[in-house]
Amino acid sequence: MPPRSAAARSTDRFERKRETILDAATRILNRKGIRGLTLGDTAAAVDLSTTSVTYYFRRKDDLAAACITRGIETLTDLAEQAARAPTPPERLHAFITQYLDILKRTETGQAPPLPIISELRALTSPRREEVASAYGRLFRKARQIFDHPDLMWMSRGRRTARTRMLLEHVFWGGAWLSKYDTEDYPRIRDRMVDILLHGLAIEGAAWSPTPIATEALAAREGPELARETFLLAATRLINKRGYRGASVDKISAELNVTKGSFYHHNDAKDDLVVACFERSFEVVTRAQRLAMELPGDQWLKVSSCAAALGEFQLSDHGPLLRTNALTALPEQMRKTMVEHANRVSDRFASMISDGIAEGSIRPVDPFIASQMLNATLNSCADLGYLVPDVRPKAAAAVFVRPLLMGVFER
Repeated sequence: MPPRSAAARSTDRFERKRETILDAATRILNRKGIRGLTLGDTAAAVDLSTTSVTYYFRRKDDLAAACITRGIETLTDLAEQAARAPTPPERLHAFITQYLDILKRTETGQAPPLPIISELRALTSPRREEVASAYGRLFRKARQIFDHPDLMWMSRGRRTARTRMLLEHVFWGGAWLSKYDTEDYPRIRDRMVDILLHGLAIEGAAWSPTPIATEALAAREGPELARETFLLAATRLINKRGYRGASVDKISAELNVTKGSFYHHNDAKDDLVVACFERSFEVVTRAQRLAMELPGDQWLKVSSCAAALGEFQLSDHGPLLRTNALTALPEQMRKTMVEHANRVSDRFASMISDGIAEGSIRPVDPFIASQMLNATLNSCADLGYLVPDVRPKAAAAVFVRPLLMGVFER
C-alpha cells in the first residue's frame, strides 16, 4: 500500500481535531444549552486557544449548528438502517436497539455524544434553517418505519404524529436513561418497545377517556388570569424561538405592553422561564388531580388525564413549556425545575402502578412508562404545526392514544 501524502495526513489531523472540538462542545451544549456554550469554554476543554477553535468554527452558532447536525445525521443513519427491516415492529425494535447502543458506546467513549436536538430552535439564521433541513431528512427517514402495506389505513397525518412521538422518546431518553447502568439497556429496550407496541391498556380495554374541560386546567380570573395571559405569551414564544429568541422586547410586543410591565411580572428572563415552567407543572398537576377524582379504574384515570393534557396543548389555553427550555436555566434553577418535573412524573408512575395492581393496566415498568408519557405530552405541542388541520378535540386520538394503546394499533 503506497504511503499517504502529506495533504491526506493533514486532512486527517484536521478532521480528528474538529471531531474533538465537537465532542467537547456537545457536552457543554447538553449541560448549558446554546446560551451557555462559548468558544472559550470549548477551547479550554480541549487544551486549545480560542483562536485555534475559531479556525474551525468562526462563531458560536457555527459550532452549535455543527454539533446538532452531527447528532441528527447519526440518528438519520440509525433510522435508515432500521427502515430496512421487513416489518414495522422489527423496524421499531431495531431503531430503539441502535439508539441505546449509541448511548452505551458514548458512555464508554467509543462514540461521540448525542446533542440535545431541540436546541436548534435557539440558533439564528441561516444556521437554524440549515439544521432544520437536516432534521427534516431525519424525520422523513424515521417516518418510513410506518410505511408498510399493513399500515395503509394510517393517514399521512397519523404517521407524521407517530413519527414525532417516536423521535421525542429518543430525544427525551437522554434525560432519564442516565440513572441506569448501560448493562441494563437491553432490558430497558425491551420495556420501551413493549410499551410502544402494546401500550398500557389491557386486552379488550376501550379508548373512552372521560372529558376534562381545558378551562378547568387553566388559571381562573382576576390577577391570576392576567399573569396567565403573560406567561402563555412567553411560553409560546420560548417554544417557538428558544430562550435566545424570546427576548424581552418580543414578549412585550406580543402582549402590547412595555418593558416596565415585563419587569413588573418578573425580575429577569430566567425568572420568567421558571414561572412558565411552574405554570406548566400546575396545569399537569390539576389534570392529575381532576383525573383521580373521576369514578372508574386507573386506566380510565390515566387515559383521561393524558387526553385532557393533549387537548390542552392545542387549545387556546396551551401550550405547556417544552422541556428543552431547561438547558437555558442556570444550574441551580435547572436542578430545582428538574426536581419539580420528576415529582409530576412520579405521580404518573404512581397512577400507572396502581392500575397494574388492580389489573386495569398492563404489567409495564411504571417509571419508564411515565417518562414515555411525559415525552409524548411534551411533543404534543408540535402537533398543530405537523398536522395543521387537527382540532384540539382530536389531539388525544391522534397523538396520545397511540402510546396508550400501541403505535401500530388501528
